[in-house]
Amino acid sequence: MNILKIDKLSKSFNGKTVIDNLNLTVKEHTIYGFIGNNGTGKTTTMKMILGLLKPDSGEIEVCGKKVTFGRTDTNDYIGYLPDVPEFYGYMKAEEYLNLCAEITNISKKERKPRIRELLELVGLSQVSSKIKTYSRGMKQRLGIAQALINKPRLLICDEPTSALDPKGRIEILNILKRITAETTVIFSTHILSDVERICDTAGILYKGSVVEEINLHESLGDKGITLEISLEEFELLKDEMEFTYLGESTYRAENQALQKVYKVLQHKGIYPERIAREKKSLEDVYMEVTS
Repeated sequence: MNILKIDKLSKSFNGKTVIDNLNLTVKEHTIYGFIGNNGTGKTTTMKMILGLLKPDSGEIEVCGKKVTFGRTDTNDYIGYLPDVPEFYGYMKAEEYLNLCAEITNISKKERKPRIRELLELVGLSQVSSKIKTYSRGMKQRLGIAQALINKPRLLICDEPTSALDPKGRIEILNILKRITAETTVIFSTHILSDVERICDTAGILYKGSVVEEINLHESLGDKGITLEISLEEFELLKDEMEFTYLGESTYRAENQALQKVYKVLQHKGIYPERIAREKKSLEDVYMEVTS
């Protein structure tokens, strides 16, 4: 089942097109990485999904229901974590989540166990200090707890790891990975390694449209055969196959089968310090489709 479906969505500001005929679907219980440089329209798209911004054209459906600008019916299915979440600093985490639960009409009977469960999930169950003393990473984790308070079917995160140190980023990514049994996640980012770490699918946003959608459980393809050889050995090989120089005595044989590379090396009597088949990374694909 598709939790989110976007069909021919467009949005312009002051005559400048930001989103142009965007099509996108997100399947249930998956993590979708929405990739693009800053300013490409990721946040604009998320605001339209939330009904906070009116599209110029196109339709958005969440859990099979049409999103309507200015109405919050479909937001009953959505939890949202902005890039910089704001809190009441004088509160403790449990107090803040209790307020969120009250606002979302969670019964008093359900509140305590739900809050306890969420604080455990985000690693804040043993923290008794006020929110104003929290680090950026702790605030992001509390933001996830807040966004999950009403058990949403879709969690939208806008750049959740962009300002965090490596440890904080890994903590957030691990939390997002753990919740997919109950919640579908879509998060925007320009940090491609985060997407490769936890996402099932990635959509590359470029010039207002998703120009490439990638299944991250499948191979992204080969970059070529990498050889570590001396300059003299390279001179013996350069007429036999096409190479790209990578630096530090390392060359990549382009568009060559490994069997052929071995055959040529044997014929020339060359024994590289290192030989390996390299797979494409998400960064390689991103650069290909956005150059």
